Amino acid sequence: MQAFLVSTGLVALAEIGDKTQLLALVLASRFRRPWAIIAGILVATLANHALAGAIGRWATAFLADYIEPDWIRWALAAGFVAMAAWTLIPDKLDEDDKPRRKRAAGAFVTTLVAFFLVEIGDKTQVATVALAARYPALVAVVAGTTLGMMLANAPVVLLGHKFADRLPTGGVRYTASACFLLLGIYLAMGSGPITG
Repeated sequence: MQAFLVSTGLVALAEIGDKTQLLALVLASRFRRPWAIIAGILVATLANHALAGAIGRWATAFLADYIEPDWIRWALAAGFVAMAAWTLIPDKLDEDDKPRRKRAAGAFVTTLVAFFLVEIGDKTQVATVALAARYPALVAVVAGTTLGMMLANAPVVLLGHKFADRLPTGGVRYTASACFLLLGIYLAMGSGPITG
């Protein structure tokens, strides 16, 4: 349960102001089909985070054969501290990230493809890799990170510009950064097992 709750909270906070949230806003304004967009976000996030979580679990198992568990713990702790710093940098949606076709593939397919691609290498995907390396409950981590993405993006799709303009993104970014930093400190202090 801890893996699920930590994953949900961290990703929901880290996603505020992220470029995938900005993409959700763009998609909502272009298509005006909120349930198709939300379904596309859900499927894309599940696929992307399942892959990221599998990589995190595989890396932990693979490295456990060659590296001392304390080194893995320190590497993960450093990764969470780096995520804390990265979270402080606001994202912007690049022109290359914006969906180009308005209705050709439909709201669902466009959202699915755009979200999956934009999420590659994103903060929340990297966080999913690290969380899966930290917690042995892969399903709980993927379910938690997916729920966190949905908690951050579904309201943006449903409420559009009104909601996005009123969010205190700076404060949320600092809170998310503090959570990543605390998790990094928690790991560095040797709390909790790191298992492959």
